[in-house]
Amino acid sequence: MKRVWSLIIASSLVCFSTILQADEFSYGLGAQQIAPDTYVFVGKTEDFSRKNGGNIVNTGFIVTNEGVVVIDTGSSKRYGEQQAAAIAQVTDKPVIAVYLTHHHPDHFFGNQAYKGKAPLRALAPTIQSMQAEGGMFADNLYRMTGDWMRGSEPISADETVNAGRLAIGGHELEVIAAEGHTAGDLVLFDHTTGVLFAGDLVFNHRAPTTPHAKVAVWLETLKRLKELPFKLLVPGHGAVVTDTAAIEQTADYLTWLVATFEEAAQNGLDMTEVMQTPIPERFKNMSLVQSELRRSVAHLYPALEQQVLKDAKP
Repeated sequence: MKRVWSLIIASSLVCFSTILQADEFSYGLGAQQIAPDTYVFVGKTEDFSRKNGGNIVNTGFIVTNEGVVVIDTGSSKRYGEQQAAAIAQVTDKPVIAVYLTHHHPDHFFGNQAYKGKAPLRALAPTIQSMQAEGGMFADNLYRMTGDWMRGSEPISADETVNAGRLAIGGHELEVIAAEGHTAGDLVLFDHTTGVLFAGDLVFNHRAPTTPHAKVAVWLETLKRLKELPFKLLVPGHGAVVTDTAAIEQTADYLTWLVATFEEAAQNGLDMTEVMQTPIPERFKNMSLVQSELRRSVAHLYPALEQQVLKDAKP
C-alpha cells in the first residue's frame, strides 16, 4: 500500500510539474483588434531575456474571407504555437499565408508552427539571410532565453514574394519591397483597412537596432513610408500609431546616430569613447537607447573610421 501511495504521489508531482512548466513558458499572447479583421500581438520593448522569453516583437494577423494572413511568427517554436492557438480563439478559419518582414530571429523563429500548413513568404534577400544566419541566431537565442527556445529551429521562408498588390478574401494587400534595416524589408499594406505593417523599419519609443543596417538607404525608405495613405501603423517594436510620429522619431534617431558617429570619426575618437556619447534629451525616454547606442557603435563605427582614414590619405 505504501508503494502504491508513493507511485500516486510521484505521478501527481510529474503532472503538477508539467502544469507549472506550461504556465512558466506561456507568453500570455492576447490578440488586440486594431481594425476590421485585423489583430496584433504587442511585445515588450525589452531585450531578449529568460524572463520575457523573447516576447519583444509585434506580430499580427488579418482574418480574410479565404483564411488568415499572419505577419511574422515571433521568436521561438513556442511563440509560433501559442500565436496559432491565440488566432484560433478569434477565428476557426485556417492560416493560408505567412508573411515575414525580415530575417531577424524575433520575427521568424515561430515558423515551425506553420511549416507545411501554409506558405511562408518573404523577399528573396530575406530568405537568403535566414538560411545563412539562422543557425547563429538559434545559438544566440538559446543563450539569452534558455528553455523558451527548446525545440526551436531556424525554419526559413519557403516562398519568394515580390512587390505588388494581391486580393485575398476581400482585402487588397500590397507587398512593398524595401531595405535599410536589413537587405530585405517587407512591408505589408492593407489598402482595405489602411493598416500598414512596417516591420522593423519603424520603432516606436524603442531605440532601433542596426546589425544589418544601411542607414542612408533606411532613411530614404522611411520617406517612402511616410507618404503612404495609412490609417494605422504597426511598428516592429512599440505601440501601434495613427500618424507618422514613429516614422519621424526613427528617422530623427538614425540621423543623429550617423551624424554623431561621423563627427566622432573625424575627431579620432575610439569606439569606447563613442559609446560614452550623451543621449539627447528627446531620446532619453526611448527604451534601450543606451544599450542600442553601444551596439550601433560596434555595428557601424568601424566602417566610418575606415572611410575617414581613406579620405585622409593623399
